Formats: sequence, C-alpha cells, structure tokens
Amino acid sequence: MRHRDEDTERAPSRRLKVGIGAATVLLVVAFVVAAVISGLSSGRELPVAAVTPPVSPSAVPTAGAAVDGPEAELFVHVSGAVNKPGLIRLAPGARVVDAVEAAGGFAEGADPAGLNLARRLHDGEQLRAPQVGEPAAEVAAETAGDAATGALVDLNTASATQLESLPRIGPAMAQRIVDWRTSNGRFGAVTDLLKVTGIGQKLFDGLKDKVTV
Repeated sequence: MRHRDEDTERAPSRRLKVGIGAATVLLVVAFVVAAVISGLSSGRELPVAAVTPPVSPSAVPTAGAAVDGPEAELFVHVSGAVNKPGLIRLAPGARVVDAVEAAGGFAEGADPAGLNLARRLHDGEQLRAPQVGEPAAEVAAETAGDAATGALVDLNTASATQLESLPRIGPAMAQRIVDWRTSNGRFGAVTDLLKVTGIGQKLFDGLKDKVTV
C-alpha cells in the first residue's frame, strides 16, 4: 500500500514539471514573436535595388554628331548707285550680287565692273556701288569690307579695288595680281603671290596673314 501511495504522490510532481517546461517554451516563443513584430513596426525598410529605366537609342547622341543651329543673318549697308540704298538683311553666305539685287539693282549710271559680284559678304560691312568714272580710291574706302572688319581677302575673288585695301598694295600692284590670276588661273596657295612681279619676300610677309585662297 505504501508503494502505491508513493506513486500517487509522484504523479502530480511530474505533471507540474511538464507544465512548467511547456510554459517556459511558450514564454520563449512569445518573446521571439514579440521581438520580430517590434522590429517590423520600427519603420526600418529592407534595401530596395534601384531600377534604371531603359534609354531609347534615339535619345543617345552618336559619336561625331553635330548640333544643328540657325546661322546668323547678314546685315549690309548698301549705298551708292543702287535704286534702293539702305540697310539690307541677307541670308548667310550671300554675295555682293545678292546685296545689289536686294537694293533694287544698279541705278542708271552705275559701273557694275567696279564691284566683284561674286565676293562673299560679311555681317556689318558697307557696300558702295560705284558710278562710271568714280575714283577707285573713293570706292575702296567703302567696299573693302574684308580688310576693315579683319576678314581675309580672297585672292581668287577680290577685285583690284579690294586688293588695294591690303597694306602696301597700290593700284598698279593690285592690277598685277588680277592679271596674274587671269593668265594663270586660280591661286593654289597664298605663297603663289611670290610669283607676281614686284612681290618679294618682305612684301609677302606683310600680306600672308591678311589673304586667303
């Protein structure tokens, strides 16, 4: 009887220990769950990889591509023997003939041979259409826009009057340059000036930076 009583007393003790162990496990699990919930609610976010949108091939500039832009217009003051003298607005690359036409053409008594109609114009220059018999020196003072604006004088298109705007080039030397061009064709290089009679190395050195071909 005593042995049965001892077994009866030990049974509640074992159940108590099992209950305490289970409670401990539940307590640990509850603590872990609480810690996880607390971490999620703290506002911290997992890092997100940045996503770059694809770029259209048309939006990527190719190597050597030029950026187009409008060219500046030319403003030229046309005076002298024209029908409508005044300030003329011309497209880029315009020539003397374009300016004369925009000014109403040559007036009666004009000397068209006094201008190089093929010469390119420069913004801001003054162009004077000469009259027949007008002194070349007077025309040169207003038509030598290239030299006055610092632009180069083209040996292949400049008139004798325009060549006279160059340093140490008088009417006789200017005519020699024109005659050489007429006899030999276009100047292939600036150094061809040395082939013109009367132009030596010293004179050439003063001209080479003011002319082009």
